[in-house]
Amino acid sequence: MIDHDRLLALEFPEIEHCYTEKDTILYALGVGYGLDPVDEAQLDFVHETRLKTAPTMAVVLAYPGFWYRNLDTGLDYSQVVHGSEHISLDRPLPPAATVVARNRIVEIIDKGAGRGALVVSRREIREKSSGARLATVTQTAFCRGDGGFGGPPLPSPKPHKLPDRPPDLVCTLPTSPQAALIYRLSGDDNPLHCDPATARAAGFARPILHGLATFGLAGHALIRCACDGDPAGIVEMECRFSAPVFPGDAVRTEIWRDAEVLSFSAWVGDRQVIANGRARL
Repeated sequence: MIDHDRLLALEFPEIEHCYTEKDTILYALGVGYGLDPVDEAQLDFVHETRLKTAPTMAVVLAYPGFWYRNLDTGLDYSQVVHGSEHISLDRPLPPAATVVARNRIVEIIDKGAGRGALVVSRREIREKSSGARLATVTQTAFCRGDGGFGGPPLPSPKPHKLPDRPPDLVCTLPTSPQAALIYRLSGDDNPLHCDPATARAAGFARPILHGLATFGLAGHALIRCACDGDPAGIVEMECRFSAPVFPGDAVRTEIWRDAEVLSFSAWVGDRQVIANGRARL
């Protein structure tokens, strides 16, 4: 069971992450860039001579791994699922750099006995040489087995409300059958995404795509349809994860544009996989 004060005070190690142009290309391949080899807008993210960095790559920089299990958290890590993700960019991510970051827990919300808890963690990613902040990544985990610990009665954050009108833009992007096998090489090696036996034990017919790969795919759609292919157009992005994507699925992103705010949701057929999405231009 969660010990509120102890978990808030949990010490994370500082992570130094040196990444290269090859890592940036590998991440882009994992979120669907390059599937059309004659689409020059996609090649900009996978060709080293003119390389651009997808803003959603912030989620894998100085990535703390599955710390819910690897650190002494007291959480029932087998019941932890990814609830939502938020990134904010201070500047475009360089194609190669050495960065440092230290994760910290910023909020714990007790939803009640049998209803789980929300654990919000955050890390500021800084370029090592200059100390300049590049991005801030905030992640909310839904800890299904840890509610009712008697934490402060904090309200759950309100999700972004999508506009009540048909979407202004729709972008459908394929995923390859190898998408999860590629994405895991960017740092998330959870066997749920590559091992059929692990997936079946978790209740899935086959391995599922990483939620953060789906996040990157939605970012790909936003850049393609609302930013004229310019990754610097996105300075903030957040969403909730509502259902898994399987490698090989086609993901349809519906986008609403209101001045500098993009609202979005993503679907596989009639199954919503991303909800309450918001990005800022």
